[in-house]
Amino acid sequence: MKKQIRLLGVDDAPFSFDDRVVSVIGVVMRGGEYVESVLKRQATIDGTDATDICIEMIESTRHRKQLKALMLDGVSLGGFNVVDIEKILNKTNLPVITLTRDLPDFQQIEVALKQHFKDWDERLMIMTRGQLHQVKTKHNPIYVKCAGIKIDEAKEIIKLSTIRGVIPEPIRMAHIIASGITRGESHGKA
Repeated sequence: MKKQIRLLGVDDAPFSFDDRVVSVIGVVMRGGEYVESVLKRQATIDGTDATDICIEMIESTRHRKQLKALMLDGVSLGGFNVVDIEKILNKTNLPVITLTRDLPDFQQIEVALKQHFKDWDERLMIMTRGQLHQVKTKHNPIYVKCAGIKIDEAKEIIKLSTIRGVIPEPIRMAHIIASGITRGESHGKA
């Protein structure tokens, strides 16, 4: 795999549940070394537009033809605005990789979804669909889901695009930018 493959990393900005929308930042990078573009959209907090926002980011970037994968920090943006990675793959033909530092507690997630959403079962189904892989790193393991790409290839992309720590640079940069534009200065872990 080429070291300079183009990847789109996406993360949401910090938000309050009193807010109606949250900024969503996409960063197109060559591997983990070179930022080529920054994209910004807004998602409804706890809404249902996160998947369409990711699709629109992919389809609208001038780097679309060179993108090799979409990388997401988790499987939702703006609270429980769940991203359907299979729908993104089907609409764009771009592989999708989600990463999280912590093993999701789907029992707790189900309880929270039931308390707040009439469509809780659909959101939970999207979140739990597909295999969750534990991926070892030099530090702590991360948890990865893939659509349109084998886990071995996803691991190679993660390794290629991670400079320090465990989070690939496209996601880390999206996090830093999202946090900085919201709080005035970035902080916190991606």
